[in-house]
Amino acid sequence: MACTALAASAAQAQTKVEEADENAVALGYKHDTTKVDGKKYPNHQAAQKCNNCQFWQGNAADAWAGCAMFGRKQIAANGWCMAYKKIG
Repeated sequence: MACTALAASAAQAQTKVEEADENAVALGYKHDTTKVDGKKYPNHQAAQKCNNCQFWQGNAADAWAGCAMFGRKQIAANGWCMAYKKIG
């Protein structure tokens, strides 16, 4: 039983955020920072990417990793959302 729960947890951790997910829409999340609507999000800058945000839970070289804003789902390294906060 514990193995099943662990496997389910691991599978859930691998799930990627979809741009159409409710939370993603609310945060203006895009898999590609270059696709962010600059008129809707005027504070967005092209250099802002998930992998240089303080909420990124992976290594800088990871293509996908967890994010504090999206629970157990993974986000794209080159993604962006309005919760972006630069590391440091």
